[in-house]
Amino acid sequence: MSDSLVEELPKIIKQGKREAQRILEGLSKSNRITLQTNELVLPSKDSSGLFRGQIKDINSNEWFNRLIYGDNLLAMQALLAGDNNSASLRGKLDLIYIDPPYDSKADYRTKVELPDANIVQKPTVIEQFAYSDTWKHGTASYLRMMVPRLVLMRELLSEKGSIYVHIDWHVGHYLKIILDDIFGRDNFRNEIVWAYKGPSPVKSTFQKKHDVIFWYSKSNEYIFNYEDILIPYDEATLKRRGYSETTKGGIQFTGKDISEYEKGRIPNDWWDDIPSGGQISRTELVGYKTQKPQKLLNRIIKASSNEGSIIADFFAGSGTTGAVAGKLNRKWIMSDLGKPGCMITRKRMVDQDSQPFLFQSIGDYQKEQYEKSEFRTIRDLAHVIINLYGAMPFPANEGAPANAGYLKQSRTLIVVDSPSKMTGYNTLKRAQEFRNSYAGGWKKVVVLGWNFVSNIGEIITSLNDKNLEVLVIPADLLDILKTKAKYKKLIQSGKVRFSSLQYLTVKPILRAEYDKNKDKLIIEMENYVLLSPDALPLDDKNKAMLEKVITEDPLSLIEYWSIDPDYDGEVFRSKWQDYRQNIANDNDPFRVVRKAELIVPKENRKRNVCIKAVDVFGFESATVVEVE
Repeated sequence: MSDSLVEELPKIIKQGKREAQRILEGLSKSNRITLQTNELVLPSKDSSGLFRGQIKDINSNEWFNRLIYGDNLLAMQALLAGDNNSASLRGKLDLIYIDPPYDSKADYRTKVELPDANIVQKPTVIEQFAYSDTWKHGTASYLRMMVPRLVLMRELLSEKGSIYVHIDWHVGHYLKIILDDIFGRDNFRNEIVWAYKGPSPVKSTFQKKHDVIFWYSKSNEYIFNYEDILIPYDEATLKRRGYSETTKGGIQFTGKDISEYEKGRIPNDWWDDIPSGGQISRTELVGYKTQKPQKLLNRIIKASSNEGSIIADFFAGSGTTGAVAGKLNRKWIMSDLGKPGCMITRKRMVDQDSQPFLFQSIGDYQKEQYEKSEFRTIRDLAHVIINLYGAMPFPANEGAPANAGYLKQSRTLIVVDSPSKMTGYNTLKRAQEFRNSYAGGWKKVVVLGWNFVSNIGEIITSLNDKNLEVLVIPADLLDILKTKAKYKKLIQSGKVRFSSLQYLTVKPILRAEYDKNKDKLIIEMENYVLLSPDALPLDDKNKAMLEKVITEDPLSLIEYWSIDPDYDGEVFRSKWQDYRQNIANDNDPFRVVRKAELIVPKENRKRNVCIKAVDVFGFESATVVEVE
């Protein structure tokens, strides 16, 4: 008989703490996790184009807000370790708010709205790990996920810092015990009940209409700005306390303690004055299912941080924490494992003319899926992928790499990259060298990758090698391959499709004199080639709709595009952006504009113009054009 969850809880806490300790001990290693900067976003929403503020260099002396795509456990490791461009943030955060997904068995499919079709995509493999697969073994799995993350959050908090954990009835009581253990029972400050209204079809129980928010501080010396969150007293209370109505309809105080009642009262630990998601103002909604109201974060951030404080949200969702923190002159860090959330957040911050921020990633790792599969080595997995491609792996005694195979009849080599790597320049160069040198040379090499650096299209073009082919391993393949035995059925079915990469093409960029100090650049997207719908988490009906869109108007798949008119080859500085739902440039919420006119400082040299595009599924493409 298995242990009950109450009996299992001490083991879960012990294992989670052990995992966190292992991570903390590895922070100084040379192969520690680092963050890759995909984009320095310099918000420029208006139709006239370029960001007009001062552009700072990315180095350890300058602060940049951060939006991080990827597993928050890896993101926190990177923040704790620091790197060449940024110091460690250990003990630097004054406030962490998290709204982690509940143990709710929810459906996290995403609806993609296109001009003539609505496509529903399932979560990617990595998102399924974060959400649906997390609950496969029930609440225990959820708690195992949370413990090491909460330990790392405590390490990031300053001595005057606080954490607010927003949760509902599914796991709140178990999580409270874990929070007591990690942060200390003496540092528990409040159990805040957020009560809300709204219709419900449930008639078998009292309607469940509240969440709880656990507030813990790191020490007894914590920030609490109660005067910034005071609520005005209602009229009846004021009258009881000595106020009286004047003939002009106002309130006049006649007692002695005037200051207390003029200022208002500190909120109770039950909040019923903040509307829930279904009642958020239309002007605030961003199209994200679990979006939280700004008023909720406004109260928390004002209470437990100061101007200039660093605020973090490691389950950022639609980005409400950063949106409010920016308006309140706080610094922010947000991370999320869902591409839809990160895409919405990036647009949201541009839309509100945010301060410049870094959009970073750890990569589209299938690492977690691999580690919980039955494949104990990368070699085992690579051999299965090679067989699914229709090739044969090399025997161990023939001197070939463990992840290589061949198609004998066509003299073609197959190389399978690791699910924990981003396929880029170094991988492709090694594949070329392998093709040219192994056993007297081969005709062609095919590289099969899981994840790719954002400028992979540019890299392939620069290599200009017709005998090098790069293909995408289906994103959900590891999810299908729960065991090694299942790949035989896949081979028989013939359903595995290895697709070509997506890429963006632009028309020749026109450069003209605007005045004696400025030039005009006219940049127009020409075409977008998306990887095959077979490689996307779509059912047959949605694949068919997508095929139609790809054929008729492929550029309508672009969700966001941005331009760096002076790309230095290292940091992409996004000085111009357009995105769906931005109607400053046109009136069509389902399409981006296809052409941009940028007024730039005149330079007596060639310019490297980099254009990046993100499609509705979150795939990024980049192209660099040299302009005379």
